[in-house]
Amino acid sequence: MAWKNYMVMFDRLLLSHVRDLLGRHPAVGLLGPRQIGKTTLALELCRERASVYVDLESPSDAAKLAEPEMFFERVEEKLVILDEIQRAPGLFRVLRGVIDRGRRSGRGTGRFLVLGSAGLDLLQQSSESLAGRIAYMELSPLTLEETGWGTAEELWLRGGFPDSFTAQSDAASIEWRHHFIRTYLERDIPQLGPRIPGETLRRFWTMLAHEQGGVVNISKLAASLGVSGQTTGRYLDLLCDLLLVRRLAPWSANVGKRMIRSPKIYVRDSGLVHALLGIGSYDDLLSHPIAGTSWEGWVIENLLATAPAGTAAYFYRTAAGAEIDLVLELRPGHLWAIECKRSLTPTPARGFHEGCKDLQPQQKLVIYPGRESFPLGQGVECVTLSEAVSRLRHASGQTSGTSRA
Repeated sequence: MAWKNYMVMFDRLLLSHVRDLLGRHPAVGLLGPRQIGKTTLALELCRERASVYVDLESPSDAAKLAEPEMFFERVEEKLVILDEIQRAPGLFRVLRGVIDRGRRSGRGTGRFLVLGSAGLDLLQQSSESLAGRIAYMELSPLTLEETGWGTAEELWLRGGFPDSFTAQSDAASIEWRHHFIRTYLERDIPQLGPRIPGETLRRFWTMLAHEQGGVVNISKLAASLGVSGQTTGRYLDLLCDLLLVRRLAPWSANVGKRMIRSPKIYVRDSGLVHALLGIGSYDDLLSHPIAGTSWEGWVIENLLATAPAGTAAYFYRTAAGAEIDLVLELRPGHLWAIECKRSLTPTPARGFHEGCKDLQPQQKLVIYPGRESFPLGQGVECVTLSEAVSRLRHASGQTSGTSRA
């Protein structure tokens, strides 16, 4: 598909949840990598209500906050949107005082929307200052539900960064992603403080793409990079903190089995996986050895973007060979076992059935790229991604969003 209109707008399902949180909390934090659509979503809120937008990467905007308390007092009746908040971590202490004074005067909700391109570090900076005053949400790459169920090939190949997905051609899309990767390595990461050679981090990121969906072996990665295991662990922490890599934890509840203890690693955006590996077309992707695990990671990201708030995600693997790609714990004791099969004639492996015997999940699903859902026997259902998403929405009481971002 060739996207004729570069400025295509998408239904971002998270916007309704941001609205809801702003109605219940003084501050909301919206996290996600750069260029994922946070600012566009925030500006949609600006069109709906009296707001003021401050880009902390803009010198002129940052200058407005030379006396932040005075500034916030002047705009106390408006929603204040602070973009790239990690550039001014000292503001968190100021926000605490402003929020507490607002609560005493009867303005207790909907004061601030802060946008950040880092995860864990941002949470740590605000945890002491804004504990009990801020709610966080994460904006994922575009999902198949947001772009339309007929765009699966495009979305899987190009990934969910809006500018990559809407590029005029596959060549323009991968060019955008290469530029994105280079900008992160040369500008964005150095701005956050870590002094890591860009080429070393690129090699590491590419290694993770080659190992997509694999159990992480820090020692092996460290040996390939020629650095210590501790240093390699810091590299991995950094990419996870930047919300570019997902560390999927192993199921660790006691089931009387000898479990695999290391996490599985996924580069979170499929388009970045393909750019790191030099995969520029759909035909190239289908013939590449990474196709199966790339598709698995893409399905997992679509599901986790839809899962009810508070859902915990794991994989299950025992030394005896029982294995489940994704275990969702929607609430304590309520488990879904999910296998991802990029085949039109999927057959769950024996290890999946063994894992289900161990965990006794309420739902046993095999997700495949076909168009119809059907039973496979032994309580297992083969379903499309759209059907799985629909069931997750039903489980959380959600409805499809109508917001634009």
